[in-house]
Amino acid sequence: MNIIIHPTYFPSIAHFVAIVKAENIMFETDDNFVKQTYRNRTHIYSPNGKLVLNIPVVHSQKNRQKYRDVKIFNAQKWQQIHWKSILTAYSNSPFFEFYKDELAPLFKKPHEFILDFNLSCFESICSCLQLNLNLRFSKSYTETVKNFTDFRHLVNAKKEKAYGFRPYVQVFHAKYGFIPNLSILDLLFNEGPNTVNYLETQTLQGV
Repeated sequence: MNIIIHPTYFPSIAHFVAIVKAENIMFETDDNFVKQTYRNRTHIYSPNGKLVLNIPVVHSQKNRQKYRDVKIFNAQKWQQIHWKSILTAYSNSPFFEFYKDELAPLFKKPHEFILDFNLSCFESICSCLQLNLNLRFSKSYTETVKNFTDFRHLVNAKKEKAYGFRPYVQVFHAKYGFIPNLSILDLLFNEGPNTVNYLETQTLQGV
């Protein structure tokens, strides 16, 4: 299966279910930036339940701005806040110590563009999972891409579908129960080396 999908901020589990099943992956990088999507946000499981981590961006005066051109608003110390939130959420998870050194540098080096930062996050996750993917990037935006299954809708954070993913043990499951389709970070820190096997055995129901 060939797929087209957005590179997002620490992609959701649904994103990675589609990605690990694909033979060829095209990242959509030439579309217009849309607010309140996973382009600049992700969800983790905090001690208080589901928590959104949102990367602040510089809003253009233009009506439309290409995703690839959107800059991060680094005047806010968002990297420190996000890493502290991840530490609070996952420091007691089974595999946090195993992966933290791979991921911590992402929150120390400033990036100018949101797309570049998202790609760095994606590369780090693929390194943790030892994934070697056939990846390419779109050169122009089209509504329909021939011979590719379109998963670009997964970027939408609103009106998210219930995919029916199999529950796994989460750090605070005894307090709030299973929360599905969080950031890939949640699965990685809780399942570790079993992450890829988990992803390969799930299906995107309702798509």
